[in-house]
Formats: sequence, C-alpha cells, structure tokens
Amino acid sequence: MYSLNKVHIIGYQTQPVEVRQTPGGQSVTDLNLVAPYRFQAESGEMLDGKGFHTVTLWGPMADVAAKYLKPGSQVFISGRLQTDSWDDEKTSEKRSKTKIVGMDMILLDPKDGQLPVPAASGISGLLNRTDIIGNVTKDPEMRTTTNGQQVLTIGVATNERWKDRTTNEEKERTEFHNVVIWGKLAQDVSAAIHKGNRVFVSGRVQTRSWETKEGSKRYTTEIVADTVSLLGTKNAQVDSNIQSNAAPVSYGAPDASMNQDSGNSYGQEVPSVPEVAYASEIKVEDLPF
Repeated sequence: MYSLNKVHIIGYQTQPVEVRQTPGGQSVTDLNLVAPYRFQAESGEMLDGKGFHTVTLWGPMADVAAKYLKPGSQVFISGRLQTDSWDDEKTSEKRSKTKIVGMDMILLDPKDGQLPVPAASGISGLLNRTDIIGNVTKDPEMRTTTNGQQVLTIGVATNERWKDRTTNEEKERTEFHNVVIWGKLAQDVSAAIHKGNRVFVSGRVQTRSWETKEGSKRYTTEIVADTVSLLGTKNAQVDSNIQSNAAPVSYGAPDASMNQDSGNSYGQEVPSVPEVAYASEIKVEDLPF
C-alpha cells in the first residue's frame, strides 16, 4: 500500500434503511448520517454546525443496518471516500458525488435505548475525521475571502488496488480529493508544498452546496484540513538516531543468503507512483468565498 484513504464518522441515521439487491444477489444500502460538530468562527466564537454524509454499505453490513438501524440511531462508520461520476441525462454535463464506502460499522446505542443528554457537553462530541496520504496533483491556489481570511485549496490523489472477484484481475482506482486549508497553515503549505509532493492530510470531511452563475445547484465534498505534513523529508531532530553507515534498504529480490523461511516480505517490488492529472468540475469562480 502506498497511499491512505480513511474516514471515521460517528453520526445519527436520519431515515429508514432500505436495502436493494444487485443482479448478483448482493445486498446494498445507503445510509444518510448527520454528524454535528463545533468550529471556530473568524471572531473566535465557537459555533455549532452539521455535516451530512452518504454512506454505502455492502453485503452483510447492509443487512445488519436494515435490521437494527432506525431513524435517530447512533452509529460508528469507518471507510473510505469514493467519488462517482456520470453524465447528466438532461444537460450532458459531467456530474459527480462523493460518498463514504463503509468498511466497518459499530452500532452505538444501548439495548434499552439512548442515554439522556449529559450535563457536561464536552463529553458528548461526535467524530468526523479523515486521513489521507497521497500525491499533490496541482500547485496550491491561495485566495483571500471578502473578510480578509486566506484560504488555500490543493488536490490530493490516493490510489486503491483490489482483485476483481469475477475476473480475478488486479484493478486500480484513483480518487481525487479537494483539500481546503485556512489561516497560518494555508500560508505554510503554500510556501513549502508543490505539485508532485507526497503529503499526509488530516481533517474533517464536509459537503456543501452553492449555485453557479447560471443558477444551477452544485455540490462539492472536501476535506477541511487541520494538519498537513510534507512526507519524504529529512528531519534534523532524528539525525542523531540514524546510523550513517547503515546499508540502504533494498526492495528488490532478496539476497540468496537470506533465510527464505523467516517470513521476510521485502522481496515484493514496490510499485511506482503513477502520474495523475487532476481535473475538477469545480471552478474557482463558482466557489462562494
């Protein structure tokens, strides 16, 4: 694995769960979760917000959700971000929607019903955390809002590999993530990170809507980052702990003198990172800031 695409959400199901069956007989359902969160406004005041997320579940997880999840049920979901694209039947425009594909699910409500709201509000917060490791697909674009705040957007690509169950073929899919960075962190990223760099990004996932100049409603899902790290860099703090005469690690074929029964897996070839071309249907001039 040479990239990361992981989402953790704790939220509340907003409507009854309906399971569909694929032509092959596999169960699938879409959850619609709302996850409240708190954020700091420009004034420094803490405000409340809500994030709405579509979560697709497959197989036994979909059946369990249909049996036990009701409107208002609290649930933990761990999965990955996936963007599906299609052509609009009426306008032929390219459209897209980002969702969470669930990999793990934990039902959080006690058997005898949900607990009352605790007096200490600090212990009733929910979870909305997204972590990705991937390659920057375009140079950062710094803008300034009408209120004078600096905001930066970058594109980050992650890759997923899997084996097709029907054909047994190795397949690969590239996901393109819009990352929004504010304030001082935006300045640091703009100065140090460029197209092609590998980065770690951590933040919360949000979906928002706006209207284009033509009056069409559009949606975009993005990661609002609170941590961005440039990867593959030297670090002066650890130099004293690294042996200067250490032999470089080889990921090619193992040496014949190595014990073949030791379970060493370094003989696997590390795949090269493919070049990605970032193309977004979102235009900067359409963004509401």
